[in-house]
Amino acid sequence: MQPNLASMNYNHPREIAHVFCQSGIEKSQTPFSKFIILAFLGGTFIALGGLLSVIVAGGIPTMGEGNPGLIKFVAGALFPVGLIMVSVAGADLFTSDCTGMVLPWLQKKINLWTVIKILVISYFFNFIGTQFIAYVMAYQTGLITSEPWLSYLHNYSELKVNQDFYKVLIKGIGANWLVCLGTWMGYAGKDVISKCIGIWVPVMLFVTLGYEHSIANMFFIPAAIYSGADILWSEFIVNNLIPATIGNIIGGAVFVGCAYWYVYLRETKA
Repeated sequence: MQPNLASMNYNHPREIAHVFCQSGIEKSQTPFSKFIILAFLGGTFIALGGLLSVIVAGGIPTMGEGNPGLIKFVAGALFPVGLIMVSVAGADLFTSDCTGMVLPWLQKKINLWTVIKILVISYFFNFIGTQFIAYVMAYQTGLITSEPWLSYLHNYSELKVNQDFYKVLIKGIGANWLVCLGTWMGYAGKDVISKCIGIWVPVMLFVTLGYEHSIANMFFIPAAIYSGADILWSEFIVNNLIPATIGNIIGGAVFVGCAYWYVYLRETKA
């Protein structure tokens, strides 16, 4: 027996697929001047979630010495506030666009050029937003320039730029698979609390597991560079940002976008 979708207090996955697809269509129709503001805000919100995780997780170093997993969980539990603000307040995020724009493209509602244009513009202005928080709101305010936060941020960022390319790429797939799943599950909620819980679970999981999210790393690593970490911009871009971005595109577009399009939106002949 098919469930009565209208009577549910949450959106069924098939409904989510249609809502997510429609959000991509509406995004492609947003005036450029408004879209860049939304993308800038998306970067700031994700960076603020990252800053919160640094301040709290980095502020309990003695606990971390004996409980490294607990510190990872604390950071993971706090970081999702960024994506929650993106979803509830309204902003644009490159990584969730990897699913949100692929769905309407696969449905032939928008063309490939539109998908590429949205992703490039979103990525660039997400970057601008993250730098505003990293340099102005974190570095210039002194929030990350004293101990124990300075060492925590530097160690955290140095580990990110000292990994093999393919490992960062794989971690990038995992990160955006979970981030886009968080956005997907957020669409299940018909009230704010349900939406927040749906977003929180997968995003907490990706941060705790140490996967690589390109937009989050646009905050963490530059913030470390601004505050004196021994990291070159070239190391950040080549060793982390490029492979993380490639992985994020695969994770969001293939593991969520293509998978759920095939299951819920693809029309099959009888």
